[in-house]
Amino acid sequence: MNYQAFFTDAVDQLHDERRYRVFADLERHAGCFPHATWHSVDGPRKVVVWCSNDYLGMGQHPDVIAAMVATATRMGTGAGGTRNIAGSHHPMVELEQELADLHGKDAALVFTSGYVSNETGISTLVKLMPGCIVFCDAMNHNSMIEGVRQSGATKHIFRHNDVAHLEELLAAADPKAPKLIVFETLYSMDGDVAPVGQICDLADRFDAMTYADEVHAVGLYGPRGAGMAAQQGEMHRVDVMEGTLAKAFGCLGGYIAADTNIIDALRGYAPGFIFTTALPPAICAAATAAVRHLKASDMERHRHQDSVRRVKQVLAAAGLPVMHNDTHIVPVFVGDPDKCKEATDLLLEEHGIYIQPINYPTVRKGTERLRITPTPLHDDELTSALADALVDVWKRLELPR
Repeated sequence: MNYQAFFTDAVDQLHDERRYRVFADLERHAGCFPHATWHSVDGPRKVVVWCSNDYLGMGQHPDVIAAMVATATRMGTGAGGTRNIAGSHHPMVELEQELADLHGKDAALVFTSGYVSNETGISTLVKLMPGCIVFCDAMNHNSMIEGVRQSGATKHIFRHNDVAHLEELLAAADPKAPKLIVFETLYSMDGDVAPVGQICDLADRFDAMTYADEVHAVGLYGPRGAGMAAQQGEMHRVDVMEGTLAKAFGCLGGYIAADTNIIDALRGYAPGFIFTTALPPAICAAATAAVRHLKASDMERHRHQDSVRRVKQVLAAAGLPVMHNDTHIVPVFVGDPDKCKEATDLLLEEHGIYIQPINYPTVRKGTERLRITPTPLHDDELTSALADALVDVWKRLELPR
């Protein structure tokens, strides 16, 4: 049996479908964000990162770094086990209290990543409600899709952000069956937002629970950075809030916040929580510092939105095909996987600008794009340089404008 052939064929298929992934070897430098060093085959080069999910640069914030260093010095590196076996350290407990408070919920539970919190959280919640029917937005993240799939429940996919379609599906479902509506508040590739209030209205009307993924909104929107549901004044109506510590908070991990019974059930039944080592104390302490800072400070959010507006205006004025939305995601349409990769290669190699190409399966075929994420630390000079570089690349590749 030629076992290697299976994997060779699989990799060849990735190349044929123009979705083989190439990773840039980047080295971030504390205090210099968004500048970094790219370790290319020709040696190290300075670049500017324009696609980081560290949306506010909190991974570089001195309070966050100080909390991590001090805690590692005091407590060591690893957690020492799962939460049930010596891993429930005090920085973890403090972090969960901060997250519950952020979302106005009774309790919170921290997972090793946002992917895991969705995958194991959704599947466990659904399995604990026999006969549950899941209603899932068509553009939900893969982690949510996997959570629904692993639950084994009957599912209905409603058209993206289409509350009329969701209403039709809810009305046709068994009125006596448990129901869970699963959606994101802010979708990371197009940058559009969910009508949280209308979804909650339907949940009330059809006696359904709601589960909202705030991964790309928490820290960035709403009072104290509680997210898009909070910005829309609807956070208190959402039953289960899911978020990440790896984006606006600049650290690592995912979490779910809800009432005590839901959190207790997840603690006792979710395999992705029970059977994995807890996050280290230093990471939890750093995340807590970031959450506390952004609860108290609006400066980063205001500067972030100012930077986003400026980038969108400059790129649009240059005739570049910016895909419209009202959030911090700045997608620039390409529409071809090969040219999308060529564009990012030219930006990196000739202009010192790092933007990762977004191709299938992250987005639908034919909608390939560059996904730009301005931060408060991208100034006017960097923005002008980005626009000039994009215009040069668009001309050379004869891309639509």
